[in-house]
Amino acid sequence: MYDHRKLGRELGLFDTDPLIGAGLPYWLPDGAIVRHSLEEYIRAVERRAGYSHVYSPVLGKREMYEISGHWEHYGQDMYPPIEVGGEQVLLRPSLCPHHAVIYRSRSHSYRELPLRMAELGAMYRSELSGALGGLTRVRCIQLNDAHIFCTLDQVAEEASAALELIGSAYRAMGISAARYRLSLPGPGGKYVAAPAMWRRASKLLTEVLDSSGLTYEAVEGEAAFYGPKIDIQVADHAGRESTLSTVQIDFHQPERFDLHYIGPDGAKHRPVMVHRSIVGSIERAVAHLIEQHGGAFPAWLAPNQVVILPVSAAQEPAAAELLERCRSVDLRAEVAGADTGSLSARIRAARLVPYQLVIGPAEHANGDVAVRLRDGRRLPPRPVESVLSHVSALINAHETRLWIG
Repeated sequence: MYDHRKLGRELGLFDTDPLIGAGLPYWLPDGAIVRHSLEEYIRAVERRAGYSHVYSPVLGKREMYEISGHWEHYGQDMYPPIEVGGEQVLLRPSLCPHHAVIYRSRSHSYRELPLRMAELGAMYRSELSGALGGLTRVRCIQLNDAHIFCTLDQVAEEASAALELIGSAYRAMGISAARYRLSLPGPGGKYVAAPAMWRRASKLLTEVLDSSGLTYEAVEGEAAFYGPKIDIQVADHAGRESTLSTVQIDFHQPERFDLHYIGPDGAKHRPVMVHRSIVGSIERAVAHLIEQHGGAFPAWLAPNQVVILPVSAAQEPAAAELLERCRSVDLRAEVAGADTGSLSARIRAARLVPYQLVIGPAEHANGDVAVRLRDGRRLPPRPVESVLSHVSALINAHETRLWIG
C-alpha cells in the first residue's frame, strides 16, 4: 500500500504551505485533473439518476444552524461566528440546512416526490491540528452531497438506490469497501432527544441493509446527531478505517424547518429527508485513489491518458499530428520526443500513463501506431483511428480495464 501524503506530493497532485495554513491543501494541475474528472463523473451519474443540482452559499446565519441543531450538537466542530452588519454568520459545517431552506422556498406536491437535490459544495470543519493529515482530514471539504425529499413509503427504495450508486462508483474507481457499518446513537448528549424517531429511522436502514444482501455490523456511537446512517468504510495504507460514503435517514430537520408537501388528500404532510454521498469528500476520495492505485489511476481519471512516443526525430511531425487528433476527441495526451531520451527510458518515465502509442518508420508509413499498455501488454500495430476510437470508448464508459478484445 502507498501513503497518499508522500506519493501525492511526489506525483505533483497536491501540496500544502504554512502560509495558507494547516489542513488547507492546494491542488496542482495534475491533481486538479483527477479532481475535475471525478466531479464530472459524479454530476453525470446524478443527472442520470434524476437529481437536480443546486449551488448554495458557504456562509449561513447562526439562526439557521440553531434551527437545524448543528449549533447545539455540533458547535464544537464549527468555526466561530463572524459579525456582519449586526448579524452572526458562520462557515457552514454541512450542506443539509441550506438544502432544507431551498426545498421550503417553493410549495411541493406529492407528485414531485421524490425530489432529489444534489450539490458539490464546500463546507468547513474546525479540526484540531493534531487530527489533520494529507487529504483525509482537512478543514475545507468539497463534499459530494445530496438530499432526497420523499414520502415515508419511498424512503427504502431511495436509500437502496443510493447504495447501488455507491457500488457502481466504487467499481468505476477500482476501489472496494472495507466494510459496511450501521451507525447508531450511543450514550451521551450529542444526539437529538427523540427516541421514537431514532427507532423508526434505524429500523428503516436495517431493512435496507438486510434487503441489499450486504454484510454489515451495527456500531453504537457513530450516528449523526440527527439520525442513524449507513457508513461505507475504506482502509488507508496503514489499515486505518475512515468513512467515505454515507446514506442517512433524517426525520429531524424536516420537522425543524417545517418542511411539507401537499398530499393527494389536499392536506400538508411532512417529507422524510434522505442524506446520501456517493464518494464523500473529494479530498478523501482522491487520497484513497492514490493509495489504492499508487498513482496508476483508471484511465478516465489519469492526469495524462496517452503518451505518444516517436522512435526518432523523423516521426516527430506524425507525433504532433497524432497529439492534435487525441485532443480533438478529448483525450489527455502529450508527446515524449526522441530528444528527451532513448525509447526505453521514455517508456519507463511514462509507466503510469495508461496508453503508450509508439510511432516508428513502419507505423508512420502505414498510418498505424504500436500500442503499449501500462500493465505491460504490447499490441500489434493498428490504425490510428481504430486505437483512438477504442480508447475513447473505454474512457467514456469509465471502464477500469485498459483494453477489451
